[in-house]
Amino acid sequence: MPRFALKIEYHGAPFAGWQRQSGQPSVQEAVETALGRLQPDAPGIAAAGRTDAGVHATGQVAHCDLARDWDPFRLSEALNWHLKPLPVAVLAAARVADDFHARFSATGRRYLFRLLARRAPATHDKGLVWQVPQPLDLSAMRAGAAHLIGRHDFTTFRSVQCQSDSPVKTLDEIAIDEIALPEGREYRFRLAARSFLHNQVRSIVGTLERVGAGGWHPDDVRRALRARDRAACGPVCPPEGLYLTGVTYPADPFG
Repeated sequence: MPRFALKIEYHGAPFAGWQRQSGQPSVQEAVETALGRLQPDAPGIAAAGRTDAGVHATGQVAHCDLARDWDPFRLSEALNWHLKPLPVAVLAAARVADDFHARFSATGRRYLFRLLARRAPATHDKGLVWQVPQPLDLSAMRAGAAHLIGRHDFTTFRSVQCQSDSPVKTLDEIAIDEIALPEGREYRFRLAARSFLHNQVRSIVGTLERVGAGGWHPDDVRRALRARDRAACGPVCPPEGLYLTGVTYPADPFG
C-alpha cells in the first residue's frame, strides 16, 4: 500500500489532544474520519507528537497507508474538504518510502510557546496565548534557560504521568524573543530537541515565567534541575500557548 506523510495544522481547543480517546474528540480521530471518506477500510495513522488537550500545531506530521496511489496535492485537497468545519488542515501531503514512520523516523521536534504580558484581555489571540498581567525580565529568563541547554536528567520538568523510559533528554535550543505590542509584550519561547518528555515544555516555560516575574533567581532553575524532583519545578503553564511547529527527518518528506 502506498504510504503518505501529512503535514497537519490544528487549533487544539476543541480536542482532548492528538491521540484517539474513547468518548472524546481528538485530532487523530478527525483525520482518520476524513481518510475513511476516501477509503472506508483505511488503517489508523501515526503522528510525530501526541500533543495534549488544548495544544496547537502548525507542523504536526502523520503518516497513512492507502490502497490508491493518490496525487499528493489531490489527497490534501480531498482531506481538507472532508475535515470541514473542524479547525484542522492538511498543509501538504507527500509520497514516502514504506519504512517511513512519522514518529520513529523523526530526528527532531520544535515547539513554540506564546506568552502575552498585558493587563487588557486577549481578543484576537484568545485561546492561542497564555496571558499574564505584567512584563517579564527577558534577560533573567534567558539566563535561567541557559542552565537547561544540553543533556540532563529532566525529572523535575516532566509530568509524574510521563511514560518515557528515561528522564534524560538533550535540549538543543531554548530561544526567547520579546515582541512589543500595543499596551503589552509577547514573549516567544522556541525549544528544539530530538524528543520531549510529557509536559516538559510547559514545565520549563512555567518555571521561566517565575524567573521573569522576579519570583525566582535564574540560578534557581539550575538548582531545580539538579534536584531531580518534580516538587522542585515551578508552575506548569496552561496548554493554549503551546504549538508543535515542526518535525525534522533525515530527508524532508515535503521537499
